Amino acid sequence: MRKRLRFAAVVALLTLLLAPAPALARPDQGPPVTVPALTQWTPESGAYVYRPGARLVADDPAERRVADTLAGDLRAAGHGSVPVVRDGARSGDIVVEVEPSRSSLGAEGYELHAGTRLSITGATETGAFYGTRTLLQLLAQGDRIPAGRTVDVPRYKERGVGVCACYIHVSLPWLENLVREMAYNKLNQLLVELKVKSDAHPEANTWGYYTKDEIRQLVALGDKYHVEIIPEINSPGHIDPWIENRPDLQLTDSDGNKQPSRLDITQQAAFDYYTSLMDEYAQVFTAKSWHMGADEYMLGSDFAKYPQILEYAREKYGSGATPQDAFVDFVNRVHDYAASKGVKLRIWNDGLTGANTVPVKAGTTVEHWLNVAVKPSQLIAQGYSVMNSSYSLYLIRGGFHSDTESLYDQRWDPRSFEGEKLASARGVTGAKISLWPDNGRGETENEVAVRLWPALRHVAQATWGDPHPDATYAEFVARGAAVGHAPGWRDLTRVPVADGTYTFGRSFTASVQRTADGYVTLRSAAGCLAISGGKLTLNVPLQPGVEATWDTCDTSGTLQRWELEPVAGGYRLVNAITQMALTVTDDGRIVQYPADQRTPAVWHLS
Repeated sequence: MRKRLRFAAVVALLTLLLAPAPALARPDQGPPVTVPALTQWTPESGAYVYRPGARLVADDPAERRVADTLAGDLRAAGHGSVPVVRDGARSGDIVVEVEPSRSSLGAEGYELHAGTRLSITGATETGAFYGTRTLLQLLAQGDRIPAGRTVDVPRYKERGVGVCACYIHVSLPWLENLVREMAYNKLNQLLVELKVKSDAHPEANTWGYYTKDEIRQLVALGDKYHVEIIPEINSPGHIDPWIENRPDLQLTDSDGNKQPSRLDITQQAAFDYYTSLMDEYAQVFTAKSWHMGADEYMLGSDFAKYPQILEYAREKYGSGATPQDAFVDFVNRVHDYAASKGVKLRIWNDGLTGANTVPVKAGTTVEHWLNVAVKPSQLIAQGYSVMNSSYSLYLIRGGFHSDTESLYDQRWDPRSFEGEKLASARGVTGAKISLWPDNGRGETENEVAVRLWPALRHVAQATWGDPHPDATYAEFVARGAAVGHAPGWRDLTRVPVADGTYTFGRSFTASVQRTADGYVTLRSAAGCLAISGGKLTLNVPLQPGVEATWDTCDTSGTLQRWELEPVAGGYRLVNAITQMALTVTDDGRIVQYPADQRTPAVWHLS
């Protein structure tokens, strides 16, 4: 396991990733540099040159949607304003075509041909869209594209990233950056385990939730960039963010103790509560999949502590039933409820131990992350689709980080599961990397991003094409640096004021100093401004109303890092970890609250 990078290494890595992208050498007549790498390239003489006066030619509605998105991205990338027209193509134009008859391209493949003009053809709108991502990567390296032709089709249909904003809150700009980067690298699935602020169950609205408008904004971006955003509410385990204030739904052990992290699967009321949350999520998510988690239900315990579960299973399935049958029964009931809404179910694999006599319903996708008794090959043989979500692809705040270099050197691909390497890709839907906040204060969002981008590009490469396109990992990293970040990507490490001493309205005076990860610390004679009190969740003080304090300064203390958010009239102060903004109470105390609960203070700096 790779050790955590030290602070100085983080500084160096940030400097590298934010520096201008170096050119990657391309052998004569070899394929242009892209991520994922092009597996087919037929060179021709000459070049396509992108010049002022270029037009985007698109006729039908699907073509025009792709062209409109490309026009916006060209503008965002500094390539100027390009009109979208229906006229016949001429030299220098970019032509977008959707031709359903090109069935060999599949649902996501495309053909790109560069000559005196450049054409992108897909059998679907999505395929044409991915061709425009390749074009943007090529233009990121210069306006001259060598003449030639490629047919580029993905090997796996699911290429993804998972983000657990399940207890802590991950900022919306960070998630939007992720969606853009995923699309730029041809990843198509973002799993988000998060809490949407509930109208039906206000008792569950502990921080850090997202408002429905925030999720609509994120989903709209995903739809625009062909990234399916799949929601997850973990159940029946890890459900404490939803039922910590509902003891009536919590599983009770044989000693009479309530278990806030475990839903009582023997209660119809618990199932009804969960499905009512699914209905509420359907108001804002458009995905045709639902992830219910179904992992680690008995983490730190066992079914023997809950005799009512065995009793429930035997009442329903007979004397030979096991407690695990009650667990699978809950999964299957959620499956049927999702199916009744036209949605497919996804679960993690570790709950499928082989101790059950009742099978999981057909059509459920199993995301395999942990080596347990039931292997991927067995699941596939039983007819389930299996996604590779291996622990080796995890990035955990303050914990394990995927060793991307080692995986690249091993030629890792989605057939390589925890505990089993498959000879065939049959039944394997693809793979994803997963971000977990086990120690929520272990790293800031910006530090996570530094480690994420190489891993993201690697999984994009391994799920789309040849998992090892370059002889060395250093060359593969250079490939990613050459194509750079997606158009519209925001540098969240920028600080809007210079280091110096400022007076924050009438509240306090402090020295503002930029941190290596792009936040600021506020230092006064009393110490550094921090959030350190209140109830901790994943080692983070997520309780609204907690007062900001002046603590002993600690350069490694992430709770002492702040985002200066420019707004009309001044700046808001948002804690880098809790993602709550500071406000001033009537009696002059400075406290943290979600912005939708209390209006954040706006400080004029002088």
